[in-house]
Amino acid sequence: MHAKRKTAIALGTAIAPVLAIALPAGPANAHGYVNTPPSRQAQCAAGTVSCGSITYEPQSVEGPKGLTSCSGGNAGYAELDDDAKGWAVTPVPKNAEFQWKLTARHSTSTWQYFVSGQKIAEFDDNGAQPGATVTHQVDFGSLSGKQKVLAVWNVADTTNAFYACIDVNVGG
Repeated sequence: MHAKRKTAIALGTAIAPVLAIALPAGPANAHGYVNTPPSRQAQCAAGTVSCGSITYEPQSVEGPKGLTSCSGGNAGYAELDDDAKGWAVTPVPKNAEFQWKLTARHSTSTWQYFVSGQKIAEFDDNGAQPGATVTHQVDFGSLSGKQKVLAVWNVADTTNAFYACIDVNVGG
């Protein structure tokens, strides 16, 4: 073996562990958002409402489980928390269908839906990996009129969840 080749192999072997330690961790393997009725981030992606970086990352509203904000606590997506931004309101029946678009699937604990801080629906996936789309029938019960729904996808094997807010007019 040539001396240069031996040196290159030795250097590569010595550098590889350092690179593995120095490189940042990759993005999470789970990403998704509610696309029907159009969530706030779906409206940003479609250009319905003018938004910042969320326009290109509607599936990336991720934060620790248990939050109640549309932005998932992510300062870069804080505009999703602004109720005065001019979000389109979608008319829905009392028993409405919500569809998640998953760009990267991950095992799921639960899917939850909240209105005014009160949980109105929960679907338990018991750690199963979902398909590319997931649809839930959500019963609004006695609620009617304009409502902001917080939809939460709780990932089973991390401490994070994905968040989406959907502005609807129940029975409208």
